[in-house]
Amino acid sequence: MYLLTDEQTIEDLRIFARRDSQGLFDLYNHSHTRGAENVLKEMFTRPLSDQEEINRRSCIIKAFSSIDLRFPFEPALFDMAEKYLLAADEQKKQGSQQAVLGEKEIAGGVSSLIQLIHQVKAFVESREVAGIQWYSPERDAIISLLIDTAFEPVLREQQHTRLSYAAITAYDLLFRQRERHKIEQLLRQIYQLDVYLSVAKVARDRNFVFPTALAKGSSTLILKGVYHPELSKPVSNDFSMNADRNVVFLTGANMAGKSTFLRAVSTAVYVAHIGFPVAATEMEFSVLDGIYTTINLPDNLGIGASHFYAEVLRVKKVAAELEANKSLFIIFDEMFRGTNVKDAHEGTVEITVAFAKKKNSMFIISSHIVEAGERLKQEPGIGFQYLPTIMKGRMPEYTYTLEDGITADRHGMIIIRNEGILDILKNGKKRAGEFDRAQSLAATV
Repeated sequence: MYLLTDEQTIEDLRIFARRDSQGLFDLYNHSHTRGAENVLKEMFTRPLSDQEEINRRSCIIKAFSSIDLRFPFEPALFDMAEKYLLAADEQKKQGSQQAVLGEKEIAGGVSSLIQLIHQVKAFVESREVAGIQWYSPERDAIISLLIDTAFEPVLREQQHTRLSYAAITAYDLLFRQRERHKIEQLLRQIYQLDVYLSVAKVARDRNFVFPTALAKGSSTLILKGVYHPELSKPVSNDFSMNADRNVVFLTGANMAGKSTFLRAVSTAVYVAHIGFPVAATEMEFSVLDGIYTTINLPDNLGIGASHFYAEVLRVKKVAAELEANKSLFIIFDEMFRGTNVKDAHEGTVEITVAFAKKKNSMFIISSHIVEAGERLKQEPGIGFQYLPTIMKGRMPEYTYTLEDGITADRHGMIIIRNEGILDILKNGKKRAGEFDRAQSLAATV
């Protein structure tokens, strides 16, 4: 069972790298093999939606993190082995009997697979790995492959010894034809192990916490010390939701940190469903069917849709998923920002009230329309939090720390004036620069 999501959410949370910045995937990707990188990408693309599997994966990584096990294989062995195995596929595609690899490359591929088989056997038989009960299914699968009678000659072979031409030919037939599927299964297990060990190192180095997955449908989210993992100097927050407060209405001025906070929480929820450690000090969550965020929704020029209509279609999509009785985590940042204040007010209130009745799902709605918040106070199931702004003279300062309630902070015009935009328009660039210098001098007096 996998968590439902979509491209908009993947883009909002910056799961994968953009041209100008790294993604969340890169933060967790410290794998040693190309195969492991592909496995990790698959995990990020398809988070889990099963409580038992999420907790099992989390416990495996946590156990590896606690004993500080390193990846025991040489990456160069995988380069040789993968090239060697792929050569057979290339030969089939070309429909040619001509050998793609020379004798030396075949010998190198055979030797690398023999070494990998010996090394993985030693690893899974070690006392530390044998003691990790959560890893038992993977460990048993590896041992089951290794004890196959077809691999008995391989395990009797001495590592790093020069093989005869006849032995290389026999092993080549075994590895690339007779038992190819078992070799691929074994490599897949090693790639998965590479992912576990590399993510365990991320958890250890960054002091991330391993969340606990709870049963689906209880609308429980408990986060302590949560922050966005890509920030160099993050401010952490405590945040919680439950069935009695399954909607949070979030307010705050421009630049107060609303979007960053929404990304921090939704990133933690997303990554927790992969079974990975998150940027927090504590986390418990009820398993969800899906997560949908709307933080940076673009106009859909392909269908001639305005920003407002794109927002309407987004809400419609979420409504359809909710009507299917799915447990969802939904975020809307500045709902209906693409229309006039009156319509945005009415739409925000009506949609938020409807969301609050879906007790098996959780919602965070951010808004500048504080009047909508005042109306929503009359409804049960809705909590109110804000990110404050402290004015130091004409300069706003932001704490980035959640507080309970609704704020009417609006500092857009202050920021516009502080940047000297009106003076540029009135007096030109030169006088605006003089105005900025005068302000700076006044601030130091």
